[in-house]
Amino acid sequence: MKPGHTGWRHLVHSTRYSLKGLKAAFRNETAFRQEVALCLVLLPLAIWIGRTPLEWILLIGSCLLVLIVELLNSAIENVVDRIGTEHHELSGRAKDISSAAVMLALLFAGITWLLLIGQRLMG
Repeated sequence: MKPGHTGWRHLVHSTRYSLKGLKAAFRNETAFRQEVALCLVLLPLAIWIGRTPLEWILLIGSCLLVLIVELLNSAIENVVDRIGTEHHELSGRAKDISSAAVMLALLFAGITWLLLIGQRLMG
């Protein structure tokens, strides 16, 4: 960001960079595209499954959490790959840890959805 960009100007530039990042992730990251597709299917279901605003937030929020963590994982992988292609223990560890974060976000989303679907079906 250039110096002097404050207020609305800062907001406009920040939004532009964020949208550029989402576009880059969608274009270059297969896992992100798959998770976006899954979210597009699940979000309408969240409105049907959830009975209260809290349940809607849990269902929708768990989907968004997966996307957020995937974006961070992709950013870490890109930075590590930018540094060098040779194998380094710390580079591998960083990638593995960020991948584990995605797995935990997916696990959280899955448990959330299963519990609330079960509650909906059982009455």
